[in-house]
Amino acid sequence: MTPDETRDFAEQYTAAWNSQNPASVAEFFAEDGTLFVNGEPSKGREAITAVADSFMTAFPDMVLVMGELVTQPDDVVIYNWTFIGTNTGPEGTGMAVNFTGYEEWTFDANGLIARSLGHFDNEDYQYQLEHGIGNGL
Repeated sequence: MTPDETRDFAEQYTAAWNSQNPASVAEFFAEDGTLFVNGEPSKGREAITAVADSFMTAFPDMVLVMGELVTQPDDVVIYNWTFIGTNTGPEGTGMAVNFTGYEEWTFDANGLIARSLGHFDNEDYQYQLEHGIGNGL
């Protein structure tokens, strides 16, 4: 993909996360694509839809903000993001979160994500779920 195509893909992917339609996120992945969230794999569109749904349900007001995109020499794209939302879903804490992370994308021949290695600071995330934003670790 060209840099413009990669940016367009990332913008559309971000919009899918913000759509409150979890299946729209999975459409950016190959049929047998894998999304890893801090090491936990979800393989296939059905499993990826379930992951997206879990975040969208827990954070009905969630907003994903696209950050910097970096294409590495091996064609891996680093997609940086910021997640903002309030945990008001079922059994939610009512606390607001604002944390950053990134995904390392590898694409298939069709221009879909074959593998996404997602990373964020889980300790900070868990702390914010319990105490909210700005109360520091």
